[in-house]
Amino acid sequence: MSHLSIKSTVRKYPRHSYEQMKAKILGESYDLSLVFVGETRARSLNMRYRHKNYVPNVLSFPLTKTAGEMFICPAVAKREAKKFHLSERGYVAFLFIHGALHLKGHDHSDTMEKLERKFLRTFQIS
Repeated sequence: MSHLSIKSTVRKYPRHSYEQMKAKILGESYDLSLVFVGETRARSLNMRYRHKNYVPNVLSFPLTKTAGEMFICPAVAKREAKKFHLSERGYVAFLFIHGALHLKGHDHSDTMEKLERKFLRTFQIS
């Protein structure tokens, strides 16, 4: 049985069918913790685990082959959305897809970009 836990340390975050996206990308049995965080928390996580001093839009951490954690920063998504020709809501969904593909084992590549486009179409995200 799959499990998706969604938590937020920020007031607002876009609602999507994250469970459906998770099941399609990672599989039914994957356990995922999704947390929406502010910029301070995102930077802190990035420094602690990746030794990078900037505010990331999404961070994904595989825990096992069938479990992982994802952190999305809606404030960064809001600033970046136009650059990617997506609505703020659509860009958060894109970040979820991007993070899920990393959890699936994909690195940045043409293959990953093709999969991102495929899932944007599948979930009718704009």
